[in-house]
Amino acid sequence: MLIERADFQDLAALAAHRQRLWEAQRDYVAAHSPLHIRAWGKHRPPAKLDALADLPFTTKEMLRDSQRVHPPFGDYLASAPDKVSRVHRTSGTTGTAMNLGLSARDAHETAVVGARAQAAGGLGPGHRVVHCLNYRLWMGGFTDHTTLEATGATVIPFGIGDTQLLVRTIQELGITAISCTPSYPAVLERVIVEHFPSLKPRDLDLKLGLFGGEAGLDNSDFRARLEATWGFGVRNANYGVSDVFCNFAGQSEVDTDLHYMALDILHPELVEPATGAVLPWAEGERGELVLTHVSRECQPLVRFRTGDIITLTGTGKARCGRTAPRFRVVGRSDDMVVVRGINAFPTQVAAVINQFAELSGEYRIVLDGPGPYDVLPVEGETAQGETPGDALAAALETRIKRELGASAKVTLVPFGTLPRTEGKTRRVIRKDKP
Repeated sequence: MLIERADFQDLAALAAHRQRLWEAQRDYVAAHSPLHIRAWGKHRPPAKLDALADLPFTTKEMLRDSQRVHPPFGDYLASAPDKVSRVHRTSGTTGTAMNLGLSARDAHETAVVGARAQAAGGLGPGHRVVHCLNYRLWMGGFTDHTTLEATGATVIPFGIGDTQLLVRTIQELGITAISCTPSYPAVLERVIVEHFPSLKPRDLDLKLGLFGGEAGLDNSDFRARLEATWGFGVRNANYGVSDVFCNFAGQSEVDTDLHYMALDILHPELVEPATGAVLPWAEGERGELVLTHVSRECQPLVRFRTGDIITLTGTGKARCGRTAPRFRVVGRSDDMVVVRGINAFPTQVAAVINQFAELSGEYRIVLDGPGPYDVLPVEGETAQGETPGDALAAALETRIKRELGASAKVTLVPFGTLPRTEGKTRRVIRKDKP
């Protein structure tokens, strides 16, 4: 089902390959997925992928309802239950955690596509990479481990916790790369300061930082801060949507945009978030990413709304030679905060905060009630050795207003006040939700 080095192949050939797979996949889903049969109603799945807009969307809430009524995998499990060879669970950061089943073929395809993303960032034979994501059910743990292995690198399965041991392990094994969330280096830095006073992060001699699971790496100031502190190359090497595909996009060594690495087995669409109208898959377009499996056995999805708002930044051949389309993630639709009619995303706030050397880069947006909001309530943290002050808060409010167009109320707290996490960091806190 996979095409070797698909990220370098002719786009027309890849489209024809997806079409051939879809002709079998649509019949498989129509025969074996009650969820899709209900959702489609009188609609019949079209013969052509470019006519998918005739079908209704599949949504996260539909999947939650399906698993609630038909546990544990929902009635969109299209295979026999004994076909499931591996089970994962989503992190649940945006709601109820979901059970994810993979067949042996599903798992193989996931590893190969994910390896394309990790390899594009520079990982491969000769590297020793320590993997510091949660191995406990979350797909980012073991499944991402298999993608790292598929690059030919040596993988050290560390997981989370016992950060002092991690520092010693990096030193003792001569580890050259780390795979983790973008917020995890801040945890490591704090442990190094407290327990290894003669050591600086760059003394660990890591060459690559491979990140995923959180937003923020599109921000050049945050990236520059990581590179300056650690001395490694920073790569957003692990973009995915757990319900659909663990990792299908990553940055190359020469381009900071994400490359869409799964055009041989995962069909993308772009839609207008408010209306669902299909937008052109063309450079410069911005909309919500919608995904369709054309090769999936256990839990195939058709026209799944990811909730991720992206901008397509390139559809021609990239400088690295890849034909894989490039994009940037603007933010998640469920993290979007509307302030007097202006749509604000956490990534935009982070981009402003990281312009201030007096700030640590840690922040939260704490919302009281469902909105709409007159101001954007931001909690920011000062850098180590800096004292929170009204002048700095006012300067940040002014910069947010200038760059986002939204008024903000900034509260600054001392360094170390905001929580660090070894897993995903929540940037938007809604008091009306747990």
